[in-house]
Amino acid sequence: MDSDVWWAAMALMLVFEGLFPFLSPKGWRRTFERLLAMHDGQIRFFGLVSIALGLGLLWLVT
Repeated sequence: MDSDVWWAAMALMLVFEGLFPFLSPKGWRRTFERLLAMHDGQIRFFGLVSIALGLGLLWLVT
């Protein structure tokens, strides 16, 4: 993979990560508070689902 593509993907990820706290800081704070109340297993499950969806999307695109 070309390093420029990798850095562009990382930059785009940061843009998407910053949208919610920028547009709705109170909503982001409430969501983060709910996340802190979750058990480790629940957080791991959401992480696993996120990884699987990302890999699936990557497989479809390439």
